Amino acid sequence: MRFLGHIIVTGLALWITALLLPGMHLGQNSASVLTQVLTIGAIALILALIDTLVKPILSFLAFPITCLTLGLFQLVINTLMLLLASWVSGLVGLTLEFDSFWWALLAGVIIGILSAIVEAVTGLGERSEG
Repeated sequence: MRFLGHIIVTGLALWITALLLPGMHLGQNSASVLTQVLTIGAIALILALIDTLVKPILSFLAFPITCLTLGLFQLVINTLMLLLASWVSGLVGLTLEFDSFWWALLAGVIIGILSAIVEAVTGLGERSEG
């Protein structure tokens, strides 16, 4: 249930970020509302799977540089995860594009902030005891 909640929160954060940033393109503008929602859900699923499978390995390998930069390199790792999700989404025919690395970096920051706020408000970020 927690994974599904994470996908919903990520999808919501992706949608809001795409509305805010002109350098981020999510889905086709001419598509129906249902198609847009399904596209955002599928991209959120791809991003959640990448965050679950790839990000821990990359974070472990980049631990020394993350320490040297006092944790700021984690922003680069988040950006790389978004760009990887964009590439995988393109392979399956979904649209998640960034005009540059810097738009992806800004999108990663905004998505992280929005996800943290929504998870804190809804309680999805809390781990259950037991």
